[in-house]
Amino acid sequence: MVFGKKVKTLRKSRDMTLKELSILSNVSSSMLSQIEREEKNPTIQVACQIAEALNTTLSYLLDEQEDKDIILLKKAQRPIYVDEKSGFQRHLLSPSLSSQGIEFILNIIPPFSESGVFPAHKVGVKENIYISKGRLDVELGGGSFSVELVEGDSFYFAADTEHRFINLSNEECHYFLVIDSTHYRGGSSTLPKDNK
Repeated sequence: MVFGKKVKTLRKSRDMTLKELSILSNVSSSMLSQIEREEKNPTIQVACQIAEALNTTLSYLLDEQEDKDIILLKKAQRPIYVDEKSGFQRHLLSPSLSSQGIEFILNIIPPFSESGVFPAHKVGVKENIYISKGRLDVELGGGSFSVELVEGDSFYFAADTEHRFINLSNEECHYFLVIDSTHYRGGSSTLPKDNK
């Protein structure tokens, strides 16, 4: 798995200790150490907390592709992150865009499961969702706002708040997600300047 290696490389390139990353991500130093050594596979929620603390995207930490003018990504080669606890799947569909602060993702949530709580992104990060199969409940701000989406529905929100995606049906929910980090306050992209 490329995730742990990229976390370690990025942390060290920023002269950040495990303890500093632990404080920023709210993930224990021992858990971070296990992740970096690829002994532990984090939940999707923990992986996102680490990405936010490193001021980057989860797609960047999962992507093994080099920056090229043309990239063919066959379905069998698609980077997929599976949360072992919930079965939640995150398929990276656009490796070339992740270096520009745009993430194009297919998420699949098993029946009667959920994504877990995603941490708030930086101010200015936007998320766009399109439901291609099933039903999805979206909770924002710790449950202060919720909406139910069904196949064919779209939804946009400013992602600088906690958010959670829940499948309350007995079939898988498939939804496409576009995360735009290009205009967050504090910079032009959530990606590190020395990323590739």
